[in-house]
Amino acid sequence: MAKRPFKRILVTGATGFLGRHVVPALHEATGAQVIGVNRLDYDLLKPGAAEAMLRDIRPDAVVHLAAKVGGIVANRNYPADFFYENIVINTHTFHACYEFGVKKFLTFIGGCSYPAKAPSPIREEYMWDGYPQPESAPYSVAKKMMLVQSESYRRQYGFNSVVLIPGNVYGEYDNFNLEYAHVIPALIRRFIEARDQGLPSVRCLGSGRPTRDFVYAGDVAQLTGWFLLHYDSSEPVNISTGTRTSIRELAETIRRLTGFSGEIEWDTSAPDGQMDKIFSVERLHSLGLKCSTTLEEGLRKTIAWFEQARKEGTARL
Repeated sequence: MAKRPFKRILVTGATGFLGRHVVPALHEATGAQVIGVNRLDYDLLKPGAAEAMLRDIRPDAVVHLAAKVGGIVANRNYPADFFYENIVINTHTFHACYEFGVKKFLTFIGGCSYPAKAPSPIREEYMWDGYPQPESAPYSVAKKMMLVQSESYRRQYGFNSVVLIPGNVYGEYDNFNLEYAHVIPALIRRFIEARDQGLPSVRCLGSGRPTRDFVYAGDVAQLTGWFLLHYDSSEPVNISTGTRTSIRELAETIRRLTGFSGEIEWDTSAPDGQMDKIFSVERLHSLGLKCSTTLEEGLRKTIAWFEQARKEGTARL
């Protein structure tokens, strides 16, 4: 049997949306002991918390998922919180991992970190060609500093870290609270509640014309293990499908899959935001990798999970 490069892998934010997918996938891919922690275990905003976490767990690899995240409404309402919490959590945790002698550090930033005017499909080298979408910039600029930290610590110290950029991630365990939810969980909840209440229509914001690139969380999680084992570069990689789906098509698909028989009303007075945001997956494919779950298959899994979690009272509402 080949020697395992990592014996103990620490995952921060392990009980969050993506963390619940990543922890089991990492164990399967690496065979290592995977230890997941969350904010109740170590509040990484507090001085010394990251160091205490590393002393207690003594990992030789860290997958850092802890972050303050939310949809456009939350970003608009709490910009200072999103900037401060993410810049502090990321900077301190990264530096502590270097000082502790962690062999490898892997983290994610959002596709919202790309410039607002980046042409689609968005290539990794477009990252510094402009400012992100202003409404989420406090969050996304704080996150993209991980790219600077990764490259600079590799150059000065030889510290091995990897930064991945998923597309619009969705799946089981997502946040369905309408203030914090992204578009897919928000639409799933609205259509299911409208169906159950017998409402005649569901109101959706904008024209429905913008296009986005959605990626199933299970695919992102499966690839995390590969990158931890095989990729040693600070050059970021987009993790997505590279497939265009309009918000209108998305809403109509979710309406069908949830069994809602009413109408969709588009509130065209609401802003559409960026009209076309698709990620180039050339670099991902050049590594022999891809995200293979179709949107319909992923939506079916997510809807089924939400229906069950809502009955059990475990969905994040």
